[in-house]
Amino acid sequence: MTIEKSTFENLIPSQFISFTFPNPLSTDPQLNPYGNSLRIAVLDSLQPTSDPPQLAAMLVPKYREDDWIFSTENGHLQLLSNLPGISRLILVGNPPHDDDYFPIVYNRPILDDDTIHYTKFEESMTPLLLALSPKSTFINGLPEIPFVTYEDNVIRSVSVKKCFGSCVGEMLVEDVEIDSLDTVREFRRRLRFKRMPNLVQTEMQIFHNNGIGDMEFRLDTGCLVHPYLPPMVASLSLIARYLEECVCSGIMPRVLCIGVGGGALLTFLKKHFGFQVYGVESDEMVVNVAKQYFGLVEDELLRVCIGDGIEVVEKFAAKHNRGKMASGGIGDVENNQNVDVFGGLDTPFDIIMVDLDARDARNGLGAPPMEFMRKQVLLATKLALGKHGILVVNVIPIVKTSSTQPQQTKI
Repeated sequence: MTIEKSTFENLIPSQFISFTFPNPLSTDPQLNPYGNSLRIAVLDSLQPTSDPPQLAAMLVPKYREDDWIFSTENGHLQLLSNLPGISRLILVGNPPHDDDYFPIVYNRPILDDDTIHYTKFEESMTPLLLALSPKSTFINGLPEIPFVTYEDNVIRSVSVKKCFGSCVGEMLVEDVEIDSLDTVREFRRRLRFKRMPNLVQTEMQIFHNNGIGDMEFRLDTGCLVHPYLPPMVASLSLIARYLEECVCSGIMPRVLCIGVGGGALLTFLKKHFGFQVYGVESDEMVVNVAKQYFGLVEDELLRVCIGDGIEVVEKFAAKHNRGKMASGGIGDVENNQNVDVFGGLDTPFDIIMVDLDARDARNGLGAPPMEFMRKQVLLATKLALGKHGILVVNVIPIVKTSSTQPQQTKI
């Protein structure tokens, strides 16, 4: 790839360019924490944030160059979105392996002995970083380009399965060991999508006998470790009396979960409350992964259909509340009058839980998607609920934070 000298002279909204560059410390292996060839990735923010613009650089953690967080444009975009005031973020690290490189095993290195090496390496990158700076950054002399760091709680990880879904695209199942304040080691199984690599779609606790990478793990479906799921379940206390009356009357409360992911929420609701759980997932491969790697089991209490969750709600509301839909000024959902949802389910839901995130990383990390906030969808959701029903939504406000680690605010 040939790069013109003027390519980086101006900020261009959302411009993303990556290229290889010789490591300036390649002749001094004792001080070189990376390989002889480096991957340089440059991303400009959607809008300039200051005048003169501010730049930052980030060293890709050693041995994590294959992680989508650092090797893809979407991951880079999410890193930049968590750096308020930065107009251009430059990533520096080893080149990732080919796409067919699998499995990927990561062990967090001990950095105490390498601190001086990384300091020397950062100093050696100064000429390149200045060359990648827009002209406007030199208004007041040579700009200072700080190095920011990425930190998360992953101690080690091993890829379990990588596959492709028709709707969500490429996805990864991985087992990770995370930092723990206790003496007991903590392990998780995670599901991530390449389109939004910094967002963990599903996380479940797993137990081991020896250690990660050399044995089988068993899932713990009896607890919720993903931070936003316990508050979603706790919201059911708002209709606790009604749910108790249903159970005492021999009526099984009905829950519709829009967005299945790995199925942790669905399995928990069935196992702990004995609810009749219905799930809607747009991608069949996601459901297959949930069944194979996250313990999702369909039976008389748990059923999953493949389709658009918003359309399912609209179809259900149109079928059972046709008059109300029309009187509300919305009208029937086209061709939905004779649709049987979940094999002819003819009673409203007691609970609807929505766990959908935005599909485009360029719009920021957010949930639910804007499509769900349309008046027609909200009305349909209301009509799909019973008199005492409750709507529970996972909300991620699109908020800039000062941390380089993506922050999730979920309700």
